[in-house]
Amino acid sequence: MKAAVLVLDGAFDSGVSGILDVLHTAHALRGHLAGAAPPRFDIRTVGVRRRVRTGLGHRIDTEDVAAAEDADILVLPALMERRPEALVELVASRTHRSARQLLAEARQRRVPLASSCTGTFLLAESGVLDGLQATTSWWLAPVFRERYSRVAVDEGRMVTTSDGVTTAGAAFSHIDLALAIVRMRSPALADLVRRYLVVDDRASQAAYAIPSALARHDPLVSAFEQWVRARIGEPLSIAEAARDLGVSERTLQRTVTRTLGCSPIRLVQDLRVEQAEHLLRTTALPLAAVARRVGYEGPGPLRSLLRDRLGRTSRSLRP
Repeated sequence: MKAAVLVLDGAFDSGVSGILDVLHTAHALRGHLAGAAPPRFDIRTVGVRRRVRTGLGHRIDTEDVAAAEDADILVLPALMERRPEALVELVASRTHRSARQLLAEARQRRVPLASSCTGTFLLAESGVLDGLQATTSWWLAPVFRERYSRVAVDEGRMVTTSDGVTTAGAAFSHIDLALAIVRMRSPALADLVRRYLVVDDRASQAAYAIPSALARHDPLVSAFEQWVRARIGEPLSIAEAARDLGVSERTLQRTVTRTLGCSPIRLVQDLRVEQAEHLLRTTALPLAAVARRVGYEGPGPLRSLLRDRLGRTSRSLRP
């Protein structure tokens, strides 16, 4: 398998090293599997410039991008820019015009592509994600959803593949991305690499998301979030929330969906799960009491939500 890792100026340092570490480890461990070894990994670090400087100022020598023309997959580590507006400006700038063209041409040749975190913005800006499903950093999802309306983004996913393009979530999901690439060749080898590197199997970003950070992207959504928090232990009505906020229920529904990709009810549930998790970690309250504090008459619904959103039981959240 020939994997070309496209490193650009300002690349996220651990994103580059994480991808390379996982792929090279996979190559080194091929012979440790029982039976015939998977095909070897030919890993090339390529760039639109022969020497690039990472976001933390480290220099990386790269091969010419021509080395990626016959690659089995082209992998793009994230850019270090964290500010949403500056990130959008950066990926659309002249600075990355050559990279956008390279990605678009690779897509036209049906070369599989992969990226994580802020790198997914450059994929989207290149047009290669149009009409596809993707994930990105959970905290950048509202900006991504607003700018790239032709992409079906699901920030709850850690890794997703759609028509040959694999995307992953925030920052250290570069590890998950690289393991997904190894898994394409050999699930057994991916599991072996995961064990050697002591990497947890993480299917979702949902447990890491902070609802208030997402809600801040839109004033109405932020106001709704604060309204819910003030009444977290009470039965809640979306219609009542809309009246208190001075908008129609339809406007509230539409704005929350456009910003967060979920319904107002889903946001209410997420906020209740967040508060319940905090109480379970920091108090000795029984689950029934925690459930009442976050608006449920009994522990059953809360127990189901904890499994669904966090993949955890209430017992496992106790200190």
